[in-house]
Amino acid sequence: MKIWVDGDACPNSIKEILYRASERTKITVFFIANDYLRLPPSDYLEMLQVPDGPDVADDEIAERCSAEDLVITADIPLAARIVKKGGRALDPRGTLYDSNNIGQILDMRNFMDELRGSGVETGGLDKFGAKDRLTFANELDKILTAHQNA
Repeated sequence: MKIWVDGDACPNSIKEILYRASERTKITVFFIANDYLRLPPSDYLEMLQVPDGPDVADDEIAERCSAEDLVITADIPLAARIVKKGGRALDPRGTLYDSNNIGQILDMRNFMDELRGSGVETGGLDKFGAKDRLTFANELDKILTAHQNA
């Protein structure tokens, strides 16, 4: 198992959780981003900088990950691509995207995008906070524990 992170939009507090998890579990975490990310020294953390452009990082992650891997992303279309390959994706807020829920989540995302495109004010997500970090950490721990016990 490898962990792939959509690095440009990943909150710093989530990156910190991933740094610690990689050391604890000895699972390599790859950060894919348009901008260079400074990572702490570790045998289990890698940075891959990709050129600027729409979906360049997403395409790189989708191409490199396999069905055993976990992708950390808030990008629902990327999560859908990962699930289609047989993998799982985890949102930085702790929502696990899998074959049981990605269709409905993608449909809702597309519907809200259509509303915004027609001028309807749909609001946004609440500010990322401690509850989100805790939910993410708990879900990540469940996934990593299941992997190590398999």
